[in-house]
Amino acid sequence: MNKNLLKTFSVLLLIVSLLGCKGVSEHKVLKLAHGLDPTHPVHKGMEFMADRLAEKSGGKLTIDIYPSGQLGSEQQCVELLQIGSLAITKVSAAVMESFTRKFKVLGLPYVFTSKEHSFKVFDGEIGKELLLGTEEFWIRGLSFYDAGFRSFYTIDKPINLPEDLEGLKIRVMKSQTAMEMVKALGGSPTPISWGELYTALQSGVVDGAENNPPSLYTSHHYEVCKHYSLDEHTCVPDVLIISSKIWKTLTEQEQKWLQEAADESVPVQRKFWAESVEESLREVQKAGVTIHYPDKTKFADKVQDLLNEYKEDKVLGDLIRRIQAQK
Repeated sequence: MNKNLLKTFSVLLLIVSLLGCKGVSEHKVLKLAHGLDPTHPVHKGMEFMADRLAEKSGGKLTIDIYPSGQLGSEQQCVELLQIGSLAITKVSAAVMESFTRKFKVLGLPYVFTSKEHSFKVFDGEIGKELLLGTEEFWIRGLSFYDAGFRSFYTIDKPINLPEDLEGLKIRVMKSQTAMEMVKALGGSPTPISWGELYTALQSGVVDGAENNPPSLYTSHHYEVCKHYSLDEHTCVPDVLIISSKIWKTLTEQEQKWLQEAADESVPVQRKFWAESVEESLREVQKAGVTIHYPDKTKFADKVQDLLNEYKEDKVLGDLIRRIQAQK
């Protein structure tokens, strides 16, 4: 009798244990890592996405966010993502050029005529085509985040005309299109990692850089560079990407929840971004930075030959024409 009771108890214990394991497996946690500060509008957009995902899934699928490079540099996060050790990260669209040539179109100067034009492209058919075009590299795009227009900032010489760039070493991202653009404008492109740029500016390794207002402010580059010329040459977005390996482990419902949460975070992030741009420009001016508003048409004319060269490319030329048709 005692043996039967012991046997029954053991079976019940096993069933409870199995049920407990099932309950644990129903809660999935996705790790999201990036190199930005928690005050950055992109991070705030990610927080909104995480909150919406938890709400949509009833807590069954959640996101843990690791900001400020806690899990590595941007490149390291991409590598972790490709092997499935990290679920989600944020990269500049310029980084995606190394996976598919199509992303180069987003880094071409003056391909977008306005912020509204860029949003129309990012949110439309072209944007979706780009986001889903890197699956063979174990990367799947979820959405585009606003990273604003990039402009030149320099240590002690304002850039009011393309000719003002002649002889200047300008830091650029490790992007072929960014390097070609600065060359076309007469400057000397110098690829330097973001983390090393402050020191490079301070020591005179480069004479300036190009980026959006929040990056100029949050990086403290304004402490060294006292001229910011809003020529707004490119509108390179950030891309929220997920490991294809991890995406495939999610159920169809979980994929739907995650994609919806990412999509819903886009307009929220854009609102945070617009607020951040206003604050950044206000604060850098308080710190002694002079804001210049050069004639953009002179810069656009200077890079027209470069744009025409890309129009001859079978793949990129078609994309350029499709983008320009959506003005």
